[in-house]
This record gives sequence, C-alpha cells and structure tokens, in this order.
Amino acid sequence: MSARHLALGLLVVAIWGSNFVVIKVALASFPPLLMAALRFATAALPAIFFFPRPRVPWRNLVGYGLLIGVGQFSLLYLAMRSQISPGLASLVVQAQVLFTVGLAVALDGERVRLFQLVAAALALAGFAVIGWHTDGTTTWLGIAMVLGAGLCWALGNVVGRQAGRVNVVAYMVWSSAFAVPPLAALSLLAEGGPATLWHALATAPLLAWGAVLWQSAANTLLGYGLWAWLLVRYDAATVTPMALLVPVFGMGSSVALLGEPFPAWKAAAMFLVLTGLGLNLLWPRLDQRYQLSK
Repeated sequence: MSARHLALGLLVVAIWGSNFVVIKVALASFPPLLMAALRFATAALPAIFFFPRPRVPWRNLVGYGLLIGVGQFSLLYLAMRSQISPGLASLVVQAQVLFTVGLAVALDGERVRLFQLVAAALALAGFAVIGWHTDGTTTWLGIAMVLGAGLCWALGNVVGRQAGRVNVVAYMVWSSAFAVPPLAALSLLAEGGPATLWHALATAPLLAWGAVLWQSAANTLLGYGLWAWLLVRYDAATVTPMALLVPVFGMGSSVALLGEPFPAWKAAAMFLVLTGLGLNLLWPRLDQRYQLSK
C-alpha cells in the first residue's frame, strides 16, 4: 500500500475512533434516541437523491437499517449518555468481531479453529477486566448495552454480506432512511414527547449540530466511502487490519479531549482485547504465508 493510501486508511480509522468523543459532545444537547434519529436522517438526506438505490431486496435495506440504526446506535448512545465512558465504549463495541465469528459458526456451519478460541479468550479477559473496574463512569449496564450494540452490529454484518457487492455509500444512505421512523417514534414515546424534543432541537448549540453532521457526513459517507475505495484497490487482508486502531484513536481522543482517566487496568484491558482481535484477524494470513514458505 502506498504512503498516500495508507494515510487515507489512517484518516478513516481516526474519524471512526474519534467519533466517540463527538457522540459525547452531541449527547450533552440531544436525548440519545433523538440524536440517533438525527444522525441517520442527515445521512439519508439529501444524499438519497444523488445515489441510486442499490440493487438489493427492500427487506435487506430495511433489516440493515433497523439493526444498525435502531439496534447498534440506539443502544450505544443510550449507554454513552451516562453508563460508559467514550474510550471504553470504543473498545467494548469491538466485541462485534467475536459475535460475527460466532454467527458464522451458528448460521453458516463454519468450523471453529483453535486460534479463534484463543482470540476469544483474550478479548473476553479484556472485557472482564473492564467489568471488574466498574465505577461512576462505567457500569455493568453500560457494558451490557454496548455489548448489545456489538451484537446488533454483527447481525448487521450478516445482512450486509447478503447484499453482495454493492456501492457501500449508497447502501449506507438508503438503509439509513429506514432507521429514522422507528427511532423518531421511540424518541417521542420515551424521551418526553414533542414539546421536550422540540426544546432540545431549538436550544441545541451549533457545536451539537456540528457533531450530528460529523457523524453522518464524515463518519458515514466519507468514512465508508474511503474505506470502500481502498478495498477496491487492495485486498481485504491489507486494509482491514487498520480497523484495529479504531479503539486506540477512540481511547486516545477521549483521554486528550475529554480528560478520561487512563489507569493501568484500562491499558491492560485494551492490550488483551486488541491482541485477541488482532489474532483473529491476522492469524489466517500469517498461517497462509507460513504454509507457502514450507
């Protein structure tokens, strides 16, 4: 990979990682479900008028939109409002990798390999370290909600794979539209009714609106667009390992910008989780190289 394209990949993971700080900024002004509805509304509009609908069944677009929008991000935003710190949220949600492997075994009959068990054990040990150190900024409920977000993400991955080779940005735009109505309805029911929500919209500062637009424009459209562009030019084994840096940027930006403490136990948890995820991602490639060199 050229230095320029490597820089683009690092830009994407930096955007995705630092977005957890951006979420925290927006949550200071918007209720979580309303914020999720705004995020996906601004991802769908006006882009939906410029991207043709991907040639996939409607049920696929609806399913992906519900799993990612209503499932993953509503749970993530609800947890991040008061139940887990941004840095730890960026780490715990990476459990989606383990859930994705587990779903592949359960649904597709893939055989579990030893390295996958070792990888899962290391990551689970990291999550256990986090659970052992719950405090006023991170609770068991928050961890459970973010794990639930990771499960919805993994289920969304299954649905996304069924779509086949499509324009990733167009797919994100069109599926986002189906997340908005249920999120708006849930927000109306659970977050105080029209008057409360209108007050939040009317009084939100420009910084909060900028945070919402950043999530849709930079995180969704630019991020996924650049990632898909790189995957067209390089094999997945070259591009996807960079995603391991998302929680590094997530934790680093939270420490630098929000003053989140970074004690030794967080470093240990991050090391265990990232080692497990890295083993799961990189072992097949390393094993293939070893076999070819024999």
